[in-house]
Amino acid sequence: MDQARDDIWAIEHRHSVRRFTGEAVPADVRAELERAVAAANATSGLHMQLAWDEPEAFKTMLAHYGKFQNACNYLALVGPKGPDLDELCGYFGEKIVLLAQRLGLNSCWVGGTFSRKRTRCDVGAGERLVMVVALGLGVDDGRPRRSKGISELSNTHGLVMPNWFQHGMQAAALAPTALNQQHFIFTLDRDRTRVRAQSTGGFFSKVDLGIAECHFELASGHAVEDSATSRLAGSRAGEKGGR
Repeated sequence: MDQARDDIWAIEHRHSVRRFTGEAVPADVRAELERAVAAANATSGLHMQLAWDEPEAFKTMLAHYGKFQNACNYLALVGPKGPDLDELCGYFGEKIVLLAQRLGLNSCWVGGTFSRKRTRCDVGAGERLVMVVALGLGVDDGRPRRSKGISELSNTHGLVMPNWFQHGMQAAALAPTALNQQHFIFTLDRDRTRVRAQSTGGFFSKVDLGIAECHFELASGHAVEDSATSRLAGSRAGEKGGR
């Protein structure tokens, strides 16, 4: 399979998993994920970090309430404080999650049912820990969850959806969101060549928006305009042009 098919396969097969076997993640898988995190940080300006064999973040009553079992590996989503931080964490964090899925690991996005004080990560001055993603070899592969229809998650101004937009929305509808709220909407411009997305509010909705945008772009081949990642790309281009 080529990269696009690999990504779509991972989007379709990845489900939330909270119970892990406790087996150690193979060294080659760890190394590939570490390289991917370093590359994503270099592109995004984030400070994402992987923690291996570290159960302390999930040794809390909150984690027990969240029904986590043997959760001892995770991706800590850390970055500079700012209005785009949550959205960028969702977008680039999901890229790591999909790679983990392709490498045979299971995962769960975790916003509240873990200990921030016990999380093993470096949060520098002016940075914030947004959330973590539990990673590991799952007891099972999880189950699909109910999803809204793509007509509920998009606005096409009554126009017929182009194939690329429909493919993107099918992938966006599979994006994991807090409490399965799916509080986002993608709007197709009247010229049927451009798309924008926005959060409609709710817990961690900006993180969810970034995850959905990641899915949309991978499946459609079209960039989402006015997104945090597009603003980041524009600022990076401006920096290079000014040198």
